[in-house]
Amino acid sequence: MNQHDDLASARRTIDKEVEALRMMENDLNGNLTKALDLMQNTKGRVIVTGMGKSGHIGNKIAATLASTGTPAFFVHPGEASHGDLGMITEEDIVIGISNSGETKELSDIITYCKRYGIPLIAITKNPTSALGRAGDILLQLPDDGEACPLGLAPTSSTTATLVLGDILAVALLERKGFTKTDFNRRHPGGKLGSFLMKVSELMHKGSEMPLVSQNATMQEAMLEMTSKMLGCVGITDKDGHLIGIITDGDLRRKMSSDLLSKKASEIMTHNPKTTVPDILAAEALKIMNSTGKGITVLFVIENDKPVGIIHMHDCLRAGVA
Repeated sequence: MNQHDDLASARRTIDKEVEALRMMENDLNGNLTKALDLMQNTKGRVIVTGMGKSGHIGNKIAATLASTGTPAFFVHPGEASHGDLGMITEEDIVIGISNSGETKELSDIITYCKRYGIPLIAITKNPTSALGRAGDILLQLPDDGEACPLGLAPTSSTTATLVLGDILAVALLERKGFTKTDFNRRHPGGKLGSFLMKVSELMHKGSEMPLVSQNATMQEAMLEMTSKMLGCVGITDKDGHLIGIITDGDLRRKMSSDLLSKKASEIMTHNPKTTVPDILAAEALKIMNSTGKGITVLFVIENDKPVGIIHMHDCLRAGVA
């Protein structure tokens, strides 16, 4: 085999799997809406089950649903037959996945659903199979063969199942008005959790903010800047509104023999860049980087008054980049 053969094989696989997805797209019908209605209105959880490769895909579908606002988990059909059926309640719904629809390990779960009136959504390519006939709602997979040249290894079928799971998760997310904040609550750890942190979670507030009044001397301003160690000091008017900022850079640019005798308001930069508490820390970092002026700190404002301050280093320590 050479590079040309490898690339040709890769393209055939992609083409075959895309073809299957297009077929599935064209076959979508009102059953999708029925399944979504059922999933959205259930008082319990969405139980996903499947054997072998379908089980691996089912695990991912359950995880995606759970992380986007639909309580869900995966039940292995083999374990279900040995006690885990007790994990499925009469308020739940079940999504059974089998490409052929004849996976014998699903039989106990199917029987359990029928016995206790638990709604069953069948995902299979064969509507006349055991699973297809048993399902209260059928979401049909494309019957277009596998990308595997032997027609044996689950490839196109598992890709189609995965995409169908994403279709369900995204549609439910949109129906529920699921937000970035909701997503963050379910992803407190890892890179996603860091990226979705808000300014309010990282900012320094209260006595940690370096602030002086517009009538303060530069000596007072520099003492405040030094004690708070954030490389700046904010200047406020008599009503507590932020009207300016003095940074380390301002001190270097305006250094003079009489600097300490001047008022902070004479040295400050007017109308500094600011942010608000409810935006993502990543967005605040973007503001710092987009100015082209080496800004490393932003005051956080509500009603023109400073309620916090966030430094670039705060974002980087939290893994926001």
